[in-house]
Amino acid sequence: MRNTLQVRWTVVPKFAPQPWIVCSGCGGLRAFRSSNKIRLNANGRKLDAWLIYKCIVCDKTWNRPILERRTIRDVDPAVLEALQSNDPDWIRAEAFNLETLRRKARRIDEFPEFEVRKMLLRDARDWELLEIELSVPFPTSTRLDRLLASELGISRAQLSALRASALLSTNPDSTDILRRRIRTGTRVTVNLSGFANRELVWKPPAIGEAWG
Repeated sequence: MRNTLQVRWTVVPKFAPQPWIVCSGCGGLRAFRSSNKIRLNANGRKLDAWLIYKCIVCDKTWNRPILERRTIRDVDPAVLEALQSNDPDWIRAEAFNLETLRRKARRIDEFPEFEVRKMLLRDARDWELLEIELSVPFPTSTRLDRLLASELGISRAQLSALRASALLSTNPDSTDILRRRIRTGTRVTVNLSGFANRELVWKPPAIGEAWG
């Protein structure tokens, strides 16, 4: 079995989706951004919770429902604690809840900007295969070909050539996976056995080091 250089890329979008709703301040459809703050209201044993958004034009607020008239004992204790403490990680995850947003908004803007946190899982002497495991904690519109091209410093045409020559494979696999949105658990394997410069050219960007 050929030696494999294994890495994990955690891809995190820089900006949460922005729903478009009718703004009572502007009087028309406007994009709203998350304020990263929760409003919580308890009425007896019933609980209401909202994620507060603000119009990007006039700062008018919109309260996106998270819980509506829920009995407190029916709320997951971890969720209740996150709501009460305004937990920033929980709130950020909720701001990326596209399924809920689509039920409330006529349009949702997603943004292509992202950051990639790279971790070396397994190094190997004289490695020939590069295996990239993807972790995508929040939904993102980023396509696999864009991610690989930008992070490995190669063109999409080069990616397609690697794919066509069976030097690039994915798990799961499909004919159009390079054009699909990235997903957690996807593995990309690049056979670089025929590339003499893999240690100097391919390894640094794969593990997150500077080129050269």
